[in-house]
Amino acid sequence: MLRVVTNEQKDKIMRYNDIIAIQPDKRGGKPCIRGLRITVYDVLGWLASGMTPAEIVEDFPELTHADIMACLAFAADRERTVTWIKAA
Repeated sequence: MLRVVTNEQKDKIMRYNDIIAIQPDKRGGKPCIRGLRITVYDVLGWLASGMTPAEIVEDFPELTHADIMACLAFAADRERTVTWIKAA
């Protein structure tokens, strides 16, 4: 099924700072979703294992589709900012 995302939804997803937070006292300082104990890495792992966003939301109803897209935006942004250093 093709899902159409509005510009308003895109803006909300790209502002993942409103959704993803890093708190030293929660999950060892890993980035978590909206204060929950679900990390970005949890969501990325589920997606990598083949789960669809709909299946994730079904299994974890406290999450939204926007939360999952924010995890992807966070990961993409982090990948853009990683500096690769060739080993000597």
